[in-house]
Amino acid sequence: MKVLLLGANGQLGQALKAEAAGFPALALISTGRSEVDICDTASIRQAITRYQPQVIINCAAYTAVDKAEAEPAQAYRINCDGVANLAAQAALYNIVLLHISTDYVFSGEQAHPYTEQDSPAPKSVYGASKLAGEQALLQSGCKGAIIRTSWLYSEFGSNFVKTMLRLGQCRKPLKVVADQYGSPTYASDLAAALLQMAAAAKQPLFNPPQLWHYANNGITSWYDFACAIFHDAGLECQVEPIQTSAYPTAASRPAFSALASGKIQQHFNTPVPSWRDSLKPALTRLQSPASHKVTD
Repeated sequence: MKVLLLGANGQLGQALKAEAAGFPALALISTGRSEVDICDTASIRQAITRYQPQVIINCAAYTAVDKAEAEPAQAYRINCDGVANLAAQAALYNIVLLHISTDYVFSGEQAHPYTEQDSPAPKSVYGASKLAGEQALLQSGCKGAIIRTSWLYSEFGSNFVKTMLRLGQCRKPLKVVADQYGSPTYASDLAAALLQMAAAAKQPLFNPPQLWHYANNGITSWYDFACAIFHDAGLECQVEPIQTSAYPTAASRPAFSALASGKIQQHFNTPVPSWRDSLKPALTRLQSPASHKVTD
């Protein structure tokens, strides 16, 4: 089965390429924005004609959360209009589209993990643009799935874990927000789940498309996550918990955005490790002598 990966140079895209060897029944075709621009219908059609995929995994997105507040048109162009273009072509060519979304579609005002049935209410331009993309896909008539995830990290790209490792090596005291709660998710775990879904693309679960959540089990704060990183990495670093109000950002973050992954686990028998268990192999890979990905 041919699987066309869009946004292959991002954090999740690189994790998918790394995990693909474990799925020999899939032929993963990786493309970056220079080859396939989801905002350009002709570009999408050319890729479909060239590669003839049965499945498309879309990791292409506008992800600059704070910058989106100043350039909403660009965020919507990619996260909504681009997804609408892609979904329309997937419907036209009968391709299953797996699209990645975010916990930022929620307000963060409830105190228990969000399920697929909970009503979204984004508090930022980024979250609103991603929700608009979800709605465009659901209304397109294509086969597929929307997979929301949260607090993604890995040995690839820029992310919280790599930033903490870099700052921790400086041995300077750090201040980390302690009143935002979520589910840190190792990109390799999510990548394996996505490839498992791609392998099952002929199942009726994709027609019509549904919402799915995938985040590592467990809930923590950014502060406690940082402390766990330093503990498991063997780094001594003083960390001070602070309130969100002491660290203002352009975009508002949900105070609680943990996701419940029971649905995907039940229907696809997908492993969903705890965030604490997945952090250990991630740090092992990041700290191995062969790894040169520690710096952002």
